[in-house]
Amino acid sequence: MAIDTGVRERTVEDYKSDEKPTWCPGCGDFGVLNAVYRAMRVMNFEPHQVVAVSGIGCSSRIPYFISTYGFHTIHGRTMPVATGIHVARPDLKTLVFGGDGDAFAIGAGHFVHAMRRNLDLTYVVMDNAVYGLTKGQTSPTSGAGFNTLTTPQGNPEQALNPMLMAVASGATFVGRGFSAEPAKLADLIVEGIRHKGFSFIDVYSPCPTFNKINTFKTYKDLVAPLPAEHDPADAIQAMHYANSMDPLYLGVFHRREAPTFGDQVLAQHSGDESAREKVLQSLFNRFS
Repeated sequence: MAIDTGVRERTVEDYKSDEKPTWCPGCGDFGVLNAVYRAMRVMNFEPHQVVAVSGIGCSSRIPYFISTYGFHTIHGRTMPVATGIHVARPDLKTLVFGGDGDAFAIGAGHFVHAMRRNLDLTYVVMDNAVYGLTKGQTSPTSGAGFNTLTTPQGNPEQALNPMLMAVASGATFVGRGFSAEPAKLADLIVEGIRHKGFSFIDVYSPCPTFNKINTFKTYKDLVAPLPAEHDPADAIQAMHYANSMDPLYLGVFHRREAPTFGDQVLAQHSGDESAREKVLQSLFNRFS
């Protein structure tokens, strides 16, 4: 006879909100959303145990489509808000979402400091190498020579490599996926969620409307899984693979264990079971 543990196994449908995605037909973000649903099902989260935080951009609409707590912040300020939520409510699983413009342009400074602090957050960035919401301007990950409304004669700048940036900035989990492979991406997101520390997952998520260069076909011809012999603990080796342009590797580039920001703060008040509450109360008193 089966024993009723009181814990119901969740389905993908449990994580879908009543809002229907409003992305352009063929947008890579549909695949990412699918992967997020799958990952939450694997983790069997209760919807009230999760908060989804995003910035501004096409991809940043994702909290509307998930039946959890959600916070749609302003452009580039995803990390400060997510940090505040996580510090105040560490019992919630904070999932953070954004695009390459939101994460690597106006939000780049916050991104770097969140990684070096090793906040226990999972950050999924939908990277389409263009500003889609504002109708097709060059983004930090747009390649040199890329023609857009802001670079009609070709992009004169070198593209930023977010994978190198993440490893160098201290992220303790760095991975990359492809929105056309939602099952594999879901597995990667699950790994990121289970990792204690800052998990950064960059996702090739093509924009079929404003980027005719970085297409699904382009990536399908270039992507490949990381070599089986790759050791994610080796940061130098991770940077080597992150620097490759052909192939473009997918998988877990870097992973290491390190004290989280929360661990470090509580260590300063060790021996006191109510340390976290006292620290938070002192901050509330200071700024109220």
